[in-house]
Amino acid sequence: MKQQALNTAVAGILGAVFVGGVAAGAATKVANAANEEPTGNRAAAQSQELALARDSERPVWKIQKRQGAAAPEMRSRALASGTTKASYFWDDGSGVRGDTGAPAGGKPMQKGLFASPSWPLHSKVRVTYQGRSVTGFVGDRGPGEPSHRGVMLDLDTYTFRYLYDGGKPSSNYDAGVGAGHLNDVKYEVLSWGSGAGEKGAPQPFKG
Repeated sequence: MKQQALNTAVAGILGAVFVGGVAAGAATKVANAANEEPTGNRAAAQSQELALARDSERPVWKIQKRQGAAAPEMRSRALASGTTKASYFWDDGSGVRGDTGAPAGGKPMQKGLFASPSWPLHSKVRVTYQGRSVTGFVGDRGPGEPSHRGVMLDLDTYTFRYLYDGGKPSSNYDAGVGAGHLNDVKYEVLSWGSGAGEKGAPQPFKG
């Protein structure tokens, strides 16, 4: 009887120890799980760190593009450049102020249509004066005799007035300013046209 009671007591003690051990192990696992990031979160964090590391080695504009921002405009390389004196005109066939008829390039007179004494028709040209720029195209021939005196560009009235002071002309035929010429206008030929003419530095009118 005493032996049976002893055995029962020992079994109870062992059972309590076992249950306590199991509970302690479970508690440890819960604590570890609470302190440990889920596998998915760790992978996302590592992926973000790698992306940031790659971005730190890229040019700034590429990073901006990747984030959805527009990349800065890349200026085209000029095929020919220099400075010249420029006059203005508006030839639309009206005969006003010496109008000689429709432009030689076949396109109607318009803003951004320039005349050159020698460049191929339809060449793309950017002109700049005192920080203001306009990109247009060679659509006519001219100026004539003034080109032999260094006036190598005839700009449409609107381009001329904008370069002069940022304003607008009084009419198609009148820039609205006393000046008839602009000195030291910078020109840049961005592409040569397929029309008749000579590439390179501008040459006086041969008509």
